[in-house]
Amino acid sequence: MKLTLIRNGSVIAPQPLGLQDILVAGDRIVAVADPGTISISGIEVDEIDASDLFILPGMVDSHVHILGGGGEGGPATRAPEILIEDIVGSGVTTVIGCLGTDGITRHPSSLLAKARGLEDEGITAYIFVGSYELPVRTLTGSVRSDLALLRPVLGVGEIAVSDHRSAQPTFDELARLAAECRVGGMLGGRPGILHLHLGDGKRGLELVFRIVHETEIPVTQIIPTHCNRNPGLLDEAFRFAAEGGRIDLTAGVGEHAPAMSVEAAIRQAVEKGVPLDRISVSSDGNGSLPVFDKDGKLERLDVASQLSMLEQLRSIVRGGTLELPLATALFSANPAAFYGLDRKGRVEVGADADLIFLDRDLELVHVLARGKRAVTDGTVVLRGTFSLQV
Repeated sequence: MKLTLIRNGSVIAPQPLGLQDILVAGDRIVAVADPGTISISGIEVDEIDASDLFILPGMVDSHVHILGGGGEGGPATRAPEILIEDIVGSGVTTVIGCLGTDGITRHPSSLLAKARGLEDEGITAYIFVGSYELPVRTLTGSVRSDLALLRPVLGVGEIAVSDHRSAQPTFDELARLAAECRVGGMLGGRPGILHLHLGDGKRGLELVFRIVHETEIPVTQIIPTHCNRNPGLLDEAFRFAAEGGRIDLTAGVGEHAPAMSVEAAIRQAVEKGVPLDRISVSSDGNGSLPVFDKDGKLERLDVASQLSMLEQLRSIVRGGTLELPLATALFSANPAAFYGLDRKGRVEVGADADLIFLDRDLELVHVLARGKRAVTDGTVVLRGTFSLQV
């Protein structure tokens, strides 16, 4: 079992712990202690000097198109699969993969295989079953059995609502799907989250509020994403969070008006007293960022990057919206809690050794993924199976 000793890092766990040494054995953290108090002799130890560096939990990206998204403009607009180098080079060590608009040329079985491949290459990967459409395409024949039997499946998503690309789900259909998530998750010991893509449609979160108010489904069973797509939707999402719900913001959409940056959305959340522990941030990585005209015609198509996660973390801190510990939780501890990932999102004994090291300018220096070096001195060293070695 490989041992790694990290010395003199300023640990943001996400609560600030000050200067600490961290001992990693295999893929777990086995000690967090005052500098100089961990002593090992007689065996080989990989040492990392973290002086003048912040040590944060690896980011948990809960919405990633690991097979690639897109396709709204035809076959040539299908975004490519994500590479493990791009993931760890963004400071992300855990992903939840999903399908989007295209549930025809991409399949749940391929999504699961891709997640398993990323695990074999060195990170942690889970999936949602389904895509924008209804009925949900599953792996075992039903949502309930997928959740009960398949450990990598954390829920269903991204099901589209309030979007011209959705299946226009009715209240009864969406409520029944939330119920399947609820019971399947209970049977499998999984969170069973219904992960909803929110579009720009005028109905916004109407169906979600109806499920919460008219059924017995817990408010935490549904997590809407892209909540910073426009100001009106963000206001609805804040109201949902105020009622106990959990919401997800998308890191890369702020460049496309009327969408708001994560920094701007978090600033509003602080001003309005929205509980920050009910907000997470994801990248929509390798998904498409389509722009449609007023008639629904595709004007242009960009591809989301996971690099937006670190960019938004920096913006939140540098802009004075939040201090680093509170900002860190949005990208790590919060999504880990939302999806029941007990060993993720924290720097503590027993947690997985997923760690990112940032300098004082919050630039990425090192990454450990499951205890192994993934980025060293700003260079990605963890390579995928078919990566070119240069």
